[in-house]
Amino acid sequence: MNISVKTFEQLTNTELYKILQLRTEVFVVEQDCVYQDIDGKDDKGLHIIGTKEGEIVAYTRCFKPGDYFKEASIGRVVVMKSQRKYKYGNDIMNASVKAIKTHYNTSLIKISAQCYLDKFYTNLGFKAIGDGYLEDGIPHIAMLKSGD
Repeated sequence: MNISVKTFEQLTNTELYKILQLRTEVFVVEQDCVYQDIDGKDDKGLHIIGTKEGEIVAYTRCFKPGDYFKEASIGRVVVMKSQRKYKYGNDIMNASVKAIKTHYNTSLIKISAQCYLDKFYTNLGFKAIGDGYLEDGIPHIAMLKSGD
């Protein structure tokens, strides 16, 4: 998988369309969750895009401190269902952590993780903070990663 890091302005129309298509495919259809994915924040984010043979197969968006949480953050973590067996989730998250360090000069990162993925994020160095909560009807937990 090839990974690129782009600002909103650097995204092509086709890339943006394919990103939104993948996010909808997983978060709305697969997870059967009706929610407002296009939330008016994509233009502030840094977009981490994983491609394979010209197709977007993994993605995250990152925010600098203060744009989403007080800390820098990673969200909309998604891997195409047919590609999850290749561990691209690890690759896209590691690239996202690196992008935050490079672009925002911080290693303190907060995420809002779906609870069933807590072990995945723990293995990447995130630690659960606080109590679980529902976000769009799905159990989540806040997690924090500090410098390496």
